Amino acid sequence: MNKITETLQMDHLIMEALREDISSEDVTTNSVMKEAVEGEVELICKQDGVIAGLQVFERVFQLLDGETKAEFFCKDGDAVKAGELLGKVTGDIRVLLSGERVALNYLQRMSGIATYTRSVADLLAGSKTKLLDTRKTTPNMRIFEKYAVRVGGGYNHRYNLSDGVLLKDNHIGAAGSVTKAVRMAKEYAPFVRKIEVEVENLDMVKEAVEAGADIIMLDNMSAEEMREAIRIIDGRAETECSGNVTKENIGRLTAMGVDYISSGALTHSAPILDISLKNLHAVS
Repeated sequence: MNKITETLQMDHLIMEALREDISSEDVTTNSVMKEAVEGEVELICKQDGVIAGLQVFERVFQLLDGETKAEFFCKDGDAVKAGELLGKVTGDIRVLLSGERVALNYLQRMSGIATYTRSVADLLAGSKTKLLDTRKTTPNMRIFEKYAVRVGGGYNHRYNLSDGVLLKDNHIGAAGSVTKAVRMAKEYAPFVRKIEVEVENLDMVKEAVEAGADIIMLDNMSAEEMREAIRIIDGRAETECSGNVTKENIGRLTAMGVDYISSGALTHSAPILDISLKNLHAVS
């Protein structure tokens, strides 16, 4: 993430996380550290995985004290091993103690998502199919979680509702039909926005194609239905598969030639990567 994104989109969210953790003061740290003492702590990986979020991790401490310094021995996207020394953080010991949990929460969460995404993206290697995330993200964590997906080798779907048109079942129900929904979207949305339609059966596929949808999402279809849907679409729209996507069936889906596979599990079901700060000590 560049400096502009960090300042405008990240800093206020990180500050809210810090305020959640320190509502008035860090009473434990203030009990044992009466004054500023320079210290150093080691960042250690406790589990094999893919690292993501080092910039966010460092920013937590810098927002508490701009003099805090971090030195990393890896970069986002690197495969890391259990027991590996990932970096060191140097600064006021009070800052290192008070920021530890929030910084690790971001790093563990983002690295877990990157690790899980990498494991799925590797299954698509050699195919034309791209792995997409969804908007099924943790509130106030979307910018961090979607970044982690990219680090893991996936791609971002819409960032939010302002990004593009995705006509789902309830939108279609509100409009009256697929055809009406697509027509209304074309009339309202800027012409540069692609229009995607979620379909659940082959009749809806045919209607979406005839209505001029740019992308057709095949939602929770059987393998046979999906194969027939792709035949009907015949390159007139891009195709996306969603729902019931697992590591076990993803190879079969890519073999059909679908353009995109979207998976909410990348962000809502990825476990954290176990990482810790250890061996805090004063430095002269």
